[in-house]
Amino acid sequence: MTPDQIPDHIEVRALTGPALEAALDGVAALRIAVFRDWPYLYDGNLDYERAYLKTYRDNPGALLVGAFHAGRLVGASTSTLMEDHAEAFSTPFRALNLPLENILYGAESVLLPEYRGIGLGHRFIDLREDHARAHHRSHVAFCSVQRPESHPAKPENARSNDAFWLGRGYAPLPGVIAEFAWKDVGDTSDSTKPLQFWMRKL
Repeated sequence: MTPDQIPDHIEVRALTGPALEAALDGVAALRIAVFRDWPYLYDGNLDYERAYLKTYRDNPGALLVGAFHAGRLVGASTSTLMEDHAEAFSTPFRALNLPLENILYGAESVLLPEYRGIGLGHRFIDLREDHARAHHRSHVAFCSVQRPESHPAKPENARSNDAFWLGRGYAPLPGVIAEFAWKDVGDTSDSTKPLQFWMRKL
């Protein structure tokens, strides 16, 4: 754990219920903007995002951690109970002999570039883990897309989040891979990508 470096003008709030619902359009815009970059290369649209995020609006076990600057949502981290998330993400865990009801799934953390490196990532994880404990979850898991090192869109200065996640006690689960499809920037149709799961026991 690193000391809290978040400036006073950034407000971080854990949102559920109506407050979560009110922030969902802001989360959709963040996902489209942040996931357009490497390594996700996601060519998103607002209609899809609104349909996807309905699962959080309608789920009493869902959590949205929002980072706000002058009332504007500049970062967000979402979580939900693993058994309530998409089957494509929960199925790989069935081979682990760990009940889905023991896991909180961290769906995404998105943060505008100018707000990175000031402690928000740590705060997102802290509140996500607090939510897991409140729901009597023993583990928190998330996944990250796997791209080949030779991918033509990989920037020369690309940085991995692996060191950050390892420092927070998470580790990749060997062989626990989900597959999910979306349209990459510049493509004309969806393609399926592998996503590596990481997990930590609380």
